[in-house]
This record gives sequence, C-alpha cells and structure tokens, in this order.
Amino acid sequence: MSKLFIILISYSCLFSVNKTGTTSAKFLSIGNGAKSIGLGGAFTSIANDASALYWNPSGIARIHSQNFVFNHTEWWADIDYDFIGISLPLKNNHTLGFSIIYLSMGEMIVREYGNENSGNKFKAGSYALSTTWAMNLTDRFSIGFSGKFIREKISSTISSGVAIDVGTLFNTVWGPILGMSITNFGPKMSIHGPDLLVNADVSNIEGNNPNINAELSTDNFDLPLTLRVGLSDKITFSGIASTWSIDAVNPIDNSEYLNLGADINIWDVISFRYGINALFMENRESLFSAGLGTKFKINGNQYISFDYAYDVNKFLPSTHHFTIGFIR
Repeated sequence: MSKLFIILISYSCLFSVNKTGTTSAKFLSIGNGAKSIGLGGAFTSIANDASALYWNPSGIARIHSQNFVFNHTEWWADIDYDFIGISLPLKNNHTLGFSIIYLSMGEMIVREYGNENSGNKFKAGSYALSTTWAMNLTDRFSIGFSGKFIREKISSTISSGVAIDVGTLFNTVWGPILGMSITNFGPKMSIHGPDLLVNADVSNIEGNNPNINAELSTDNFDLPLTLRVGLSDKITFSGIASTWSIDAVNPIDNSEYLNLGADINIWDVISFRYGINALFMENRESLFSAGLGTKFKINGNQYISFDYAYDVNKFLPSTHHFTIGFIR
C-alpha cells in the first residue's frame, strides 16, 4: 500500500499541467474547517469531524455521536466564506450529513462604460447545499457519498448545477489510515439571466430593424473536480498524541501538489497544528499554515470545541479561519 502511495505522488509531480482558471464554481475549492486548514489541508485520511463533509464524506461514518461545526473564514477582498456541517449517526453503521457552503460579499458599484457614476449597485455570491450518506462496511473500511446543489450569482446573472462527491477510508494492516475522495463530479455549468439580453443588428442590411432582442451565449465550464489521496497515522506517548498526515491532490484546474500536516495534542485538552500547503504546485500561492484548538466538556458526553488557523500566502493577504464545534 505504501508503494502505491509513493507511485501516486511521483506521478502527480512528474506530469503536472497548468490549467489555472478553467473551471466554474471556484469557491468549491476553498478548504474549510480550522482544524484541517491548520494541517495544511492534509485532512482526507483524518476526516474526524463534520468538516469531513467537504474533504471526505466517508469520514462521518466514523463519528459515533452527533457532530456540528460552523466555520467562518475572512477571505481576501472583504469576502466572507462560511461553512455549516452536521453529521447524524443512525442505526446499522449508517450516518447522514448535511452541509451549507456560502460565499458572500458586500454591495459593489456598477461601472458602465461612459457612465461610471450611475449610482447603481449589485451583489455577488455563491452557495452549495449537500446531503451525505456514509457507512462502515467493515471495521476497517468506510464509504460515503454526497449530492450537492450549486448556485452562483452576480447581479441578475445566475449559474446553477449539481455534483456528487465520493470518499473512502481504509485502516491498513500496517497502522496508517488511507483515505481517498473525488469531489465536485458533475456536468458543466453556464450562466444565464437578464443581464445577457442585448439589442443587436443581426443582418446589417439597410432598412432592417437594428434593435433585435438577442441573448449572449456563454461557454460551459467544468466544475473543479478534485482527486485526493491521503495517508495519516497517530502516535501516543504519556498523554501526548502526535498525528502526521499527507495528501496528494490532483485538481482539474491546476497542477498536482502535496499537502503536509502535523498535530500535537496534549492530554486531550489543546492541540497545536502546522501544515505545508500546495507543495510542488506550479505558481504556488498558499505556503504554510498554523493553528490550535481546544475543547470543553459542558454536560455528560457533550463537548464544545474551538479551533483557529492562520494561512500564509505568497502574494495575497493571509487568511484567518475560525471554527466552533459541538459534539453530543
């Protein structure tokens, strides 16, 4: 199994292709959950809270209690990114999950050619709603599926689509956990709406009507399909648990890369995390991340958790990620 993982990593590094900016619904590529971001996004084989609904849907099958997370990210250019996820264990090793991803920004002024001070304003935003089913097929192997509805809007122009995610987790006989996920598999998306209606002269013949109603045609763009393969393991000594993780990521709209992460948990009270992001990616922007987390017992088996992560970029501003979780 380890040889296969090394082959996958080598293949990703040798045959990378720059495909940046070729997909729709790019907000689906923004990672969420301060725990996973603090680990550099190397979370595919860990997937041990409700943010697994984004990284690897099979992970919720191994959460044996109700789990809720809310993540808020202060993104670039005054953009807010929020994620809400909940997993609900059922009978017979089945688990259901629901999540919402919402990208929002403030109003912006319309800039028209020749009329830059029109006073008109517009809004833009995106969201995705998903439902997940996961199951432990054996004591070593878990599988999960998600179906999602995607919608993007800018002013009066809208684009909608659907996609599915598939994920697996496998406990190897050597100890490490192997995870795999394929996310955002679905048909291409295109935009439509009143903003694409224009007046056009379709024939250029003298005497014809030069103001025929027409609709601009737009290209169809793929969703940001992404393959992740991850490996992780935990080592415990005198109440201190150390976890390492590595993800090989192959996105359809960029070159292949690696994410590396490490977590040190002291007496199950506080965790310190560090990650290296997008290693070997062409034109790498995200560099490394760090974070910490803690949890408090509030009643019986109920806990509340707080996590924070700081993501450092090469040219763009660094980002802050805040997550609050509830375990019951």
